[in-house]
Amino acid sequence: MPNNPLKVACYGEILWDVFPDKKHLGGAPLNVALRLHSFGVDVAMISTLGNDALGKEALAEIKELGLKTKNIQRNDKPTGQVTVALDKKGVASYEIGDNAAWDAIAWTEDNVAAVTNADALIIGSLVFRESVNLDAMLLDTEEEITPPVNLEAIEVLIERSKFTVFDLNLRAPHYDLEVVVGLMEAADMIKLNDEELELVVLAMGIEAETLEDELKMLSAMTETPTVCVTLGSEGAMLLHKGGIHTQVGFKTKVADTVGAGDSFLATLVFGLLSGETADDALEVACAMGSLVASKAGANPTVHNDEVNDLLDDV
Repeated sequence: MPNNPLKVACYGEILWDVFPDKKHLGGAPLNVALRLHSFGVDVAMISTLGNDALGKEALAEIKELGLKTKNIQRNDKPTGQVTVALDKKGVASYEIGDNAAWDAIAWTEDNVAAVTNADALIIGSLVFRESVNLDAMLLDTEEEITPPVNLEAIEVLIERSKFTVFDLNLRAPHYDLEVVVGLMEAADMIKLNDEELELVVLAMGIEAETLEDELKMLSAMTETPTVCVTLGSEGAMLLHKGGIHTQVGFKTKVADTVGAGDSFLATLVFGLLSGETADDALEVACAMGSLVASKAGANPTVHNDEVNDLLDDV
C-alpha cells in the first residue's frame, strides 16, 4: 500500500438506474468512484447533474456517501435516467435517456487540476455519445454546429493524465467505433468484456486463434500495454507488462449484474496502482465483481471479510 492515499479522477455520467420497483444512483464512472472511495482513495468525480429534483437528490446522496462533489456541476438539462430490465439470470439491459445533463460537462480549470494531480484518470465511452450523431448534424448546414464538448475536453485531460484507464462499457447505439478506437489508442489501460472484445476485434480486423492472442494484438495495435477482458462467470484475463494472467470466476447467486464490472475495474486499478502483483489484483477484482453481482444495485456495501471469506474458500 502507498503511504499517501491514491488520487483518481473519474470522468463521465452520473444517473439514476430505474428498476421496476425502485431507483438506484449509478453511472459507470460514479460506480467506479464510489468503490475506489470505499478503499480510501481520494476521488474526484467529474460530471454534471441537472438543476432538477433528481439532480438535487443525487447530489445529496453522493455527499452522504462521503464522495467529494467539488467537480460535479449543475446545468439545465435533465439529470440522466436509465431504465434497467433484468432477465431471469439477473443480467441487465438498459434503455438510456437522451440529452442528459452529463452530455455537456462544462470545461473548468478545477477539472484540469483534478486530473493533473491524480494518479489515474478513468473514463468510459457513454459520456462521449454526442459524437455519434455529429455526422448527421453536419448535413444541416443552416445551423451552427456545436462540437462535442466532452470529447474535446477529454483530449486535453488525457494529455494531463499520468495514467488513463478506458473502460469501453459500450451501450448500443450510444457509441462511435472510431471514437472508441481513438480512446483505446490514447489510454494506458483498456478494460472491456468478452462481447465488447468480439466487436472490437471484428472492427479492427484482428485475426487470432486464442483469447490471449486477441489481447496481445489489441495491445499492439493500440499501443496500450495493459488490457483486461472480463468473461462473466468465467472470470477474467489480463495482459500486463507483457505477461498474461488469468483468473477463474467465483460461484455466486446473481441478484443483478448492474455495476459488477465497475467494481471489478475499481478493485483491479486500485490493486495495480497500490503495487500488488497482477495475479493478486486480478483475483481480488474478480471476487469483488462476484460479490457485487450477488447484491442488488450498482453500489452495494461489500465488507473486507466478505472478500477474504470468498478468497479463502478457493
